[in-house]
Amino acid sequence: MIRLSTKGRYATRIMIYLAAHNRDQPATTQEIAEGEHITSDYVVQILMRLKTAGLVESRRGVKGGFVLARDPADITVADVLEATEGTIQLVACDDDEPCQWSSQCVTRKVWDAANDALQEVFASRTIGQLANERLQLAAAGALMFHI
Repeated sequence: MIRLSTKGRYATRIMIYLAAHNRDQPATTQEIAEGEHITSDYVVQILMRLKTAGLVESRRGVKGGFVLARDPADITVADVLEATEGTIQLVACDDDEPCQWSSQCVTRKVWDAANDALQEVFASRTIGQLANERLQLAAAGALMFHI
């Protein structure tokens, strides 16, 4: 089984939270932690990675906190996962570090196609789209996360 870590999944949820609930004002780490049921310390760790990647900005002061650094329609799930997980690949078959079997590997095209498909899925969904879906589910009373 291939799994993303909780860091990548929580980071995506944090970005959706910021897009859906705090477009006008920053959200504190405590608000995010309570809203997403994630420990405050873990939220801080994730936000620092997202900030380093240029996906969120921090604001100082009494009304400080975190906001998205770009329009949520311009931030993909791939951007978030790359910031927190690094490169997402099912199989690391690349030309920079070929394995001993690369010259005779009959399955490489399959792994490359699977990697491409996975990247396409993550790149095709934006935080803005997911935030809109979240708002629609919340309005219908059907919002719940389980990890």
